Amino acid sequence: MIEDVKIDSHTGAAGGTPAGTPEPEKPTSLGKLVEQISEQASRLVRAEIALAKAELAEKAKKSGIGIGLLVFALLILVYAVGVLLLAAVFGLGTVWPLWLSALTIGGFMLLVIAVLALAGVQLLKKGTAKPESVQRVKDDVASIKEGMHR
Repeated sequence: MIEDVKIDSHTGAAGGTPAGTPEPEKPTSLGKLVEQISEQASRLVRAEIALAKAELAEKAKKSGIGIGLLVFALLILVYAVGVLLLAAVFGLGTVWPLWLSALTIGGFMLLVIAVLALAGVQLLKKGTAKPESVQRVKDDVASIKEGMHR
Protein backbone atom coordinates (compact mmCIF):
# COMPACT_ATOMS: atom_id res chain seq x y z
CA MET A 1 0.00 0.00 0.00
CA ILE A 2 1.36 3.39 -0.92
CA GLU A 3 0.77 6.30 1.47
CA ASP A 4 0.42 9.89 0.40
CA VAL A 5 3.60 11.65 1.45
CA LYS A 6 4.00 15.39 1.17
CA ILE A 7 7.33 16.61 -0.06
CA ASP A 8 8.45 20.01 1.21
CA SER A 9 9.41 22.27 -1.64
CA HIS A 10 12.06 24.09 0.46
CA THR A 11 13.97 21.15 1.84
CA GLY A 12 12.89 18.35 -0.39
CA ALA A 13 12.23 16.27 2.72
CA ALA A 14 9.10 14.35 3.29
CA GLY A 15 7.01 15.14 6.32
CA GLY A 16 5.48 18.58 6.06
CA THR A 17 7.70 20.93 8.13
CA PRO A 18 11.25 22.02 7.39
CA ALA A 19 13.92 20.38 9.52
CA GLY A 20 14.42 22.14 12.89
CA THR A 21 11.13 24.07 12.90
CA PRO A 22 8.45 23.16 15.42
CA GLU A 23 5.09 21.84 14.49
CA PRO A 24 2.37 24.52 14.46
CA GLU A 25 0.58 24.73 17.83
CA LYS A 26 -2.85 23.24 18.11
CA PRO A 27 -5.59 25.72 18.97
CA THR A 28 -6.03 26.13 22.72
CA SER A 29 -9.37 25.03 24.11
CA LEU A 30 -11.87 27.54 25.43
CA GLY A 31 -11.58 26.12 28.93
CA LYS A 32 -7.80 26.55 28.87
CA LEU A 33 -8.18 30.15 27.67
CA VAL A 34 -10.64 30.94 30.46
CA GLU A 35 -8.25 29.38 32.98
CA GLN A 36 -5.35 31.48 31.65
CA ILE A 37 -7.44 34.66 31.78
CA SER A 38 -8.45 33.86 35.33
CA GLU A 39 -4.83 33.28 36.40
CA GLN A 40 -3.64 36.44 34.69
CA ALA A 41 -6.46 38.50 36.19
CA SER A 42 -5.67 37.26 39.70
CA ARG A 43 -1.94 37.95 39.17
CA LEU A 44 -2.79 41.44 37.91
CA VAL A 45 -5.00 42.15 40.93
CA ARG A 46 -2.29 40.92 43.33
CA ALA A 47 0.30 43.09 41.57
CA GLU A 48 -1.99 46.12 41.73
CA ILE A 49 -2.59 45.54 45.45
CA ALA A 50 1.14 45.25 46.08
CA LEU A 51 1.73 48.47 44.14
CA ALA A 52 -1.02 50.25 46.09
CA LYS A 53 0.52 49.07 49.39
CA ALA A 54 3.94 50.36 48.35
CA GLU A 55 2.49 53.71 47.28
CA LEU A 56 0.57 54.05 50.55
CA ALA A 57 3.66 53.20 52.58
CA GLU A 58 5.65 55.89 50.75
CA LYS A 59 2.87 58.44 51.24
CA ALA A 60 2.57 57.53 54.92
CA LYS A 61 6.32 58.02 55.38
CA LYS A 62 6.23 61.42 53.71
CA SER A 63 3.13 62.38 55.69
CA GLY A 64 4.82 61.36 58.94
CA ILE A 65 7.82 63.54 58.17
CA GLY A 66 5.51 66.41 57.23
CA ILE A 67 3.54 66.07 60.46
CA GLY A 68 6.76 66.04 62.48
CA LEU A 69 7.92 69.24 60.80
CA LEU A 70 4.55 70.90 61.44
CA VAL A 71 4.65 69.95 65.12
CA PHE A 72 8.13 71.40 65.43
CA ALA A 73 6.99 74.59 63.67
CA LEU A 74 4.03 74.89 66.07
CA LEU A 75 6.33 74.49 69.05
CA ILE A 76 8.51 77.33 67.79
CA LEU A 77 5.36 79.37 67.14
CA VAL A 78 4.29 78.98 70.77
CA TYR A 79 7.61 80.37 71.95
CA ALA A 80 7.47 83.17 69.37
CA VAL A 81 4.00 84.21 70.53
CA GLY A 82 5.24 84.26 74.12
CA VAL A 83 8.16 86.50 73.16
CA LEU A 84 5.87 88.84 71.22
CA LEU A 85 3.43 89.05 74.12
CA LEU A 86 6.28 89.88 76.48
CA ALA A 87 7.42 92.57 74.05
CA ALA A 88 3.87 93.98 74.01
CA VAL A 89 3.81 94.07 77.82
CA PHE A 90 7.17 95.88 77.92
CA GLY A 91 6.06 98.22 75.16
CA LEU A 92 2.94 99.24 77.06
CA GLY A 93 5.09 99.35 80.19
CA THR A 94 6.80 102.47 78.84
CA VAL A 95 3.43 104.30 78.96
CA TRP A 96 1.64 102.55 81.83
CA PRO A 97 2.91 100.80 84.92
CA LEU A 98 4.26 97.34 84.07
CA TRP A 99 1.57 95.54 86.09
CA LEU A 100 -1.22 97.38 84.22
CA SER A 101 0.28 96.63 80.79
CA ALA A 102 0.60 92.91 81.70
CA LEU A 103 -3.00 92.90 82.94
CA THR A 104 -4.24 94.59 79.74
CA ILE A 105 -2.39 92.17 77.44
CA GLY A 106 -3.58 89.18 79.52
CA GLY A 107 -7.20 90.40 79.40
CA PHE A 108 -6.98 90.87 75.63
CA MET A 109 -5.61 87.34 75.28
CA LEU A 110 -8.52 85.95 77.35
CA LEU A 111 -10.98 87.81 75.12
CA VAL A 112 -9.42 86.32 71.96
CA ILE A 113 -9.44 82.86 73.56
CA ALA A 114 -13.14 83.17 74.45
CA VAL A 115 -14.14 84.23 70.91
CA LEU A 116 -12.11 81.42 69.31
CA ALA A 117 -13.46 78.81 71.76
CA LEU A 118 -17.08 79.83 71.13
CA ALA A 119 -16.56 79.71 67.36
CA GLY A 120 -14.92 76.28 67.70
CA VAL A 121 -17.76 74.91 69.83
CA GLN A 122 -20.32 76.11 67.27
CA LEU A 123 -18.44 74.42 64.43
CA LEU A 124 -18.14 71.20 66.42
CA LYS A 125 -21.87 71.17 67.09
CA LYS A 126 -22.55 71.53 63.38
CA GLY A 127 -19.97 68.88 62.53
CA THR A 128 -21.20 66.25 64.98
CA ALA A 129 -24.86 66.48 63.97
CA LYS A 130 -26.15 63.57 61.90
CA PRO A 131 -25.85 64.26 58.20
CA GLU A 132 -29.16 64.64 56.41
CA SER A 133 -28.16 61.92 53.95
CA VAL A 134 -28.08 59.35 56.78
CA GLN A 135 -31.69 60.13 57.65
CA ARG A 136 -32.67 59.97 53.96
CA VAL A 137 -31.05 56.54 53.61
CA LYS A 138 -32.92 55.33 56.70
CA ASP A 139 -36.17 56.64 55.22
CA ASP A 140 -35.43 54.88 51.92
CA VAL A 141 -34.74 51.58 53.68
CA ALA A 142 -37.96 51.92 55.66
CA SER A 143 -39.90 52.64 52.45
CA ILE A 144 -38.41 49.60 50.73
CA LYS A 145 -39.22 47.35 53.70
CA GLU A 146 -42.76 48.70 53.77
CA GLY A 147 -43.12 48.10 50.02
CA MET A 148 -41.94 44.50 50.38
CA HIS A 149 -44.55 43.74 53.04
CA ARG A 150 -47.45 44.79 50.81
